[in-house]
Amino acid sequence: MRVQGMSRTLVITQAAIIAALYTVLTIFAASLNLASGAIQVRFSEVLTILPFFSFAGVPGVTIGCLVSNIVIGSDIFDIIFGTLATFIGAVGTWYIGILFKKTGKNFLKFLSPLPPIIANTIIVPFVLAYAYHVPDGIPFLMLTVGAGEVISCGILGLIVLTALFPIRDKVFRV
Repeated sequence: MRVQGMSRTLVITQAAIIAALYTVLTIFAASLNLASGAIQVRFSEVLTILPFFSFAGVPGVTIGCLVSNIVIGSDIFDIIFGTLATFIGAVGTWYIGILFKKTGKNFLKFLSPLPPIIANTIIVPFVLAYAYHVPDGIPFLMLTVGAGEVISCGILGLIVLTALFPIRDKVFRV
């Protein structure tokens, strides 16, 4: 089986590396109390840009989120719906990457962080409100979670995208 010209072994290997990096970065953020709660900036969310380059980023960040949420002791609803938000965002970013490869339109690179920002901004506040009983209202939680996502996915993610873009063929064997 080949995905985007990649062998199954390569996809699995890259996904495993991405998942491991995501987990380590989330644990680090958790040690600084930044991985959960109304105000969160998960450094690991920077990796949600990787599906732009390769399908391996989709299972990589999804599994990384799942494992991270289990390891840091998240509520079961956070484990399920937080992982779902990451998966939705990863698929959206992957799709934007496909559109970029087909059209070569540079503006798509700058849209690539939007799917994880939007997915997490919509889903995570409900998890915080209903699973963790965070007393702030949903609109406020959307603002705070969205701000954290803009920092990690938008700003830092685009820095990573810009750094990896010139070497993407070597790193991801696109």
